[in-house]
Amino acid sequence: MKFLPYAALLPFLAACGSKADEAADKPAPPPSRAPNEVFLSKIQMQAAGIELGTFTRRDLGTEVQATGQIDVPPSHRVSVTAIMGGYVQQLPVLPGQFVKRGSVLATLRSPDYLKLQQDYLQSQARIVFLQQETSRQQILNDEDVGARRKLQQAASELRTEQAAAGSLAAQLRLIGLNPGRITPGNIRPSVPLIAPIGGYVKAVLVNPGQFVNPQDVLIELVDRSDLHLELKVFERDIAKVKVNQDILFTVPAQGAGTRPLPATVFLVGKAFDDGGHTVSVHAHLHDTGPDAAAAATLLPGQYVSARIITGRTPQRTLPEDALVPGGEVSYAYYQVKSDAKGSTFRRFSLRPGATDQGQVAVRPLDKLADTTHLVVKGAYFLDAERSKGQSGDE
Repeated sequence: MKFLPYAALLPFLAACGSKADEAADKPAPPPSRAPNEVFLSKIQMQAAGIELGTFTRRDLGTEVQATGQIDVPPSHRVSVTAIMGGYVQQLPVLPGQFVKRGSVLATLRSPDYLKLQQDYLQSQARIVFLQQETSRQQILNDEDVGARRKLQQAASELRTEQAAAGSLAAQLRLIGLNPGRITPGNIRPSVPLIAPIGGYVKAVLVNPGQFVNPQDVLIELVDRSDLHLELKVFERDIAKVKVNQDILFTVPAQGAGTRPLPATVFLVGKAFDDGGHTVSVHAHLHDTGPDAAAAATLLPGQYVSARIITGRTPQRTLPEDALVPGGEVSYAYYQVKSDAKGSTFRRFSLRPGATDQGQVAVRPLDKLADTTHLVVKGAYFLDAERSKGQSGDE
């Protein structure tokens, strides 16, 4: 057997020693974990504000989702038209302006108004003459001097003229004139257009100098004193909706994070809407309490998203901070084990339900006891660390 000289072994031993030192300096790889698990040290948990808790049981409402709009009853929405055609002389109102009932919205001018007042005055004068003629014929008939037929004819003509005068007086009232104030020296060429309700001017559809016909809408008024919700509920959910149920709704146009406002169902439709399998549900807004001021700022026609509370049952709940949204299925974390170095957490799937004051009803897809140690705050940080670990593994 041949032995290598010691000098020849030195390079080989040096190489082996170098590799051993490098292996000793290289940190040990982290222990492998399941894809749904993540490990955090105690320092990381403290920095991320991780808080642990358990499921809680709360009486949360079962609900029906619906959409719709802010509306007013038909009696609170008025289209103002002219009873008789005429030219717009004055138009003192603007869209958005508040007007009281009985105030003047516009002034119209037309020769037809003069003719109507003339006919009324002539009818009144003829009534006076026929009354006198009837009295003369009555005297002659009592003295057996006149013919009874003339008395009957005078009485008939008087009643006919009185009916004509009554019709003319009603027409004058319709166009805004008081028949009792019309005299031969006080014939007016213009008439006022009066507000039939108090409310806000929604639209002004004419201009001064424009001729309007009786069928033309001049001004639209909206009375906001009885705002309510008109919701559309789908066929599959309508059987759950009853009168006096509570509603929480939001106006998406006001932005995310706005506080839901309350309402109460007062009417459930009894027929499907044309062109769709939905039923109209009407609800009163709450005009008292802390939400009354917010409700007063709503406008007719605004789109709303609503939740109709159809019942209340005890349900498992978690805080909103404990959930990581993922579509129909959300995620949360529970503690698998803990030691002096830190804790290992595992992600699990659940289906979220109704939300009430920051608590979300949840239905875990895994069997978990109520006493399971859950992450109730900081779930987003855990999910980010888990995703980071997966990308590092790749």
